[in-house]
Amino acid sequence: MAAASLLLASLTACGGPTAADTARAQVQHLLDTRAAAVLHHDAAAYATTGTHTPYTRLRAVPFTAWSYRVTAVRRSGATATADAQLSYRVTGYDTAPVTIGRTLTLSTAADGAWYVDSERPARDAAQQLWDQGTVGVARGRSSIVLGVGQSTRSLRDYASLADHAVPAVSDVWGTDWSRRVVVLVPGSLDAMAALLGSPADDYRGIAAVTTGEAGGSGRAPADRVVVNPDAYSLLGPLGRQVVLTHETTHVATRAHTDAATPLWLSEGYADWVGYRESGRTPEQAAPELQHAVADGHVPAALPTDKDFGFAEDSTRLAQSYEGGWLACRMIAAHWGEDRLDAFYRAVGAHDRRSGAVEDALRTVLGTDLARFTGQWREYLREQLG
Repeated sequence: MAAASLLLASLTACGGPTAADTARAQVQHLLDTRAAAVLHHDAAAYATTGTHTPYTRLRAVPFTAWSYRVTAVRRSGATATADAQLSYRVTGYDTAPVTIGRTLTLSTAADGAWYVDSERPARDAAQQLWDQGTVGVARGRSSIVLGVGQSTRSLRDYASLADHAVPAVSDVWGTDWSRRVVVLVPGSLDAMAALLGSPADDYRGIAAVTTGEAGGSGRAPADRVVVNPDAYSLLGPLGRQVVLTHETTHVATRAHTDAATPLWLSEGYADWVGYRESGRTPEQAAPELQHAVADGHVPAALPTDKDFGFAEDSTRLAQSYEGGWLACRMIAAHWGEDRLDAFYRAVGAHDRRSGAVEDALRTVLGTDLARFTGQWREYLREQLG
């Protein structure tokens, strides 16, 4: 009797797929069809899978890869919610896929087939640009600009600025980087924050930021320069170019920027490259720090990472950027641009912050932190006093 029970249990365990398995396989097949339609620009095929809105919004973006991997399906009668990982690559820019969590709602029709009713970011996942509206595209020589709510002329202007930034960065950093830039231009500060998955207050007054993995190996999605149109629109032509060159510098230096790199160096170097061909004097480019120095308040130490907090006092934030820029400008002036480049790379070659700057100061510049800080403070007095 026991043997018969075991045999029955074995036969039951070896039965066919469960209803949940069947639904998951069906949804995976549906999303495979949907992904193929994106890659082949097949609007008709996409329409057979459900809502057509996402395709309409993203069809102008060139993709080399687009695929879904279903991780869970929760069915309730004729409807279901699916969790999936979306992976995609922008043609000519991403050397590895961007992978993000997505949540889809589905329903069945009279024929029993599943159809997608909606798709949105998964819980705690950031939005993608096409979640915010129809994406416009402008292609430059070394850039691609993707925007929502932007005119064609505006997108082309961004591409022109990015195309100018790429050789300007390569002129000082060298060519050991992709020399290609992806720029995202959402419609507002709030939309920018949604792309970054952070509160809008974190970026208020910041014209643009660059996303990417510090110390990346090159086998990663391309960094995205994400513009805050509210702040960017307040800048003049020179300011806009400086911002795009600054952010492009972050793209170029990413592989040599890691936990060992202080923000005064990474932000200061990016500003140094941005202002290098601008003709701006220290008094023009560092007004907040100039006011402080003129009043006798010379900073006692180089800016800390905390000083760069976007939510901090705007004057303190500006002085931190200006102080980092002038530190890098001083290195270029006293030791040479090649030494500045070598110093940046030497700091980033360390695995952790402790001792990284001190070691690079000693081996590359032949000085120590105390003497360097003293020289920097005197440089501030000379340039801004």
